[in-house]
Amino acid sequence: MTETIVLDSFALISLFHKEPGWEKVQQILYELSTSGQKAILNIINWGEFYYIIKRRVGKRKAEETLVLLEQLPVEIIPVDARLVKEAAEIKSDYAVAYADAFCIATGQRYNGQVFTNDPLFELVRHLIHVIWLTDK
Repeated sequence: MTETIVLDSFALISLFHKEPGWEKVQQILYELSTSGQKAILNIINWGEFYYIIKRRVGKRKAEETLVLLEQLPVEIIPVDARLVKEAAEIKSDYAVAYADAFCIATGQRYNGQVFTNDPLFELVRHLIHVIWLTDK
């Protein structure tokens, strides 16, 4: 792998709930693990992942999911003021969720491949390299 893999919360939710495209996420994480590399997930999207899981299955299961996430080749990265501004600019220009804007800005910063199946990413696919979990 040469290009950085950036995970959207959508990709992790697909993996943990075996929703369409989960196999693609599993495969890329396996490849990263065997090569010693890690995907990145910014802390905002980590929070988005947590609250979605908590809403679906409750706090105890959500906490267990976070423990499982720690076992995966995924690095949780912080956000700084510059990334917040970049995400805010994306949000102001495109009809995407604010958390998605952070994923997009992270993809831009790291020149990464963003793994998602969120249909709103169609609006910004000219800004980042989107890897769709299922065929579009």
